[in-house]
Amino acid sequence: MKIQVITLFPEMFEGVLGNSMLWKASDRGIAEYSFINLREFGLGPRRQVDDTPYGGGDGMLLKPEPLVAAIEQAKQNDPDALVLLPTPRGEVYKQSTAKALAADGRGLIIVCPRYEGYDERVTKWVDRQYCIGNYVLTGGELPAMIVIDSVVRLLPGVLGGENSIDIESFQDDDENIEFPQYTRPEDFQGMKVPEVLLNGHHAEIASWRATQSKKS
Repeated sequence: MKIQVITLFPEMFEGVLGNSMLWKASDRGIAEYSFINLREFGLGPRRQVDDTPYGGGDGMLLKPEPLVAAIEQAKQNDPDALVLLPTPRGEVYKQSTAKALAADGRGLIIVCPRYEGYDERVTKWVDRQYCIGNYVLTGGELPAMIVIDSVVRLLPGVLGGENSIDIESFQDDDENIEFPQYTRPEDFQGMKVPEVLLNGHHAEIASWRATQSKKS
């Protein structure tokens, strides 16, 4: 899967994509990451990418010309890729969203907004708009990392375990969370592993886990 990120701060992604499962996905050729620096499409000698909003108000908005030019460049690299925009106005991003994007097979182009946002007209070039939660961040880089992590880990050959994805929290967008898990030692500072996990009775263990997975 090709993943292109349009951002003013590509260096923010180095540590995240260069480690753990995301690095493994790249090393195995399962995912390919690349960055388009929005500043390269800025206007004039100062490569301007933002301007004041019509109608007044604090802050600056990303201009449409640089953003659209960057998106079009990314589409030249991967014509069938989906263009994603992290924004509070988008639909809530869920586990089912990540699963659908991973199963779709097309590449992703993720636009990272900055400042007070973006000129609304750029949404004509966007396929999907997502909101990762009801809070405000300084830019779209962290949401982009969340989308990349949640999607890439679901690609075949990344995690390795056959059933690890199926027993995770929030499967099918329900409110259940994954059951508590324990490892050695059996007794840690007086806190013991539940007896049911030690008896080897698979049916009882499955029943306990099902009960523990239900949120109160």
